[in-house]
Amino acid sequence: MNLGQRFARMATDVVVRRPVLWSLFRRPLRRTFDKLAPVWDQNRSADAFAPVDAALDALDGAPRRILDLGTGTGAIAVLVASRFPEAEVVGVDVSERMIQQAKRKAGERVRFQIADAQRLPFPDGGFDLVTLGNMIPFFDEVARVVARGGRVLFAFSVGAGTPIYVPPETLRRELTARGFSDFAEFSAGRGTSLLATKH
Repeated sequence: MNLGQRFARMATDVVVRRPVLWSLFRRPLRRTFDKLAPVWDQNRSADAFAPVDAALDALDGAPRRILDLGTGTGAIAVLVASRFPEAEVVGVDVSERMIQQAKRKAGERVRFQIADAQRLPFPDGGFDLVTLGNMIPFFDEVARVVARGGRVLFAFSVGAGTPIYVPPETLRRELTARGFSDFAEFSAGRGTSLLATKH
């Protein structure tokens, strides 16, 4: 990994263990992603969203409200919007320039806004599906905004080689502690994903 990728991995490991330390990493990561926004889509592999597709294939019904956390340039938000055309889809990211790119690319089908995933501006239980692709998870906020019976989908485009990566055993432990179960893991392309249900 290069220096930026190592920093992203370190930030992920630290923040998953101690979410309060996100304040130390928010600004440098936001600056990094602001700089990367114009070229972000060019650096993505063709199979980057295969693990997202695999998990979406396992859903037993169409979610009505979907939130994509760490949406970047909006690729996963656009993907779920195309899979579920009747759903309301919202994509959020802490990087203003990523959100600008997402709005240019997606048109009116998806609503994008700048937001910090540690403190989301949404009501409790507001979403039937929350997706996180290569994203640092804030488990308390994820659990808060997912509706009872709703699902959360974590995807990592190159599995354990993804700079922002959380092992499945950590995801299961943290989600179980917050009322999630019915875990399903997927491997597709070079990546992995995990789906869980809030009870």
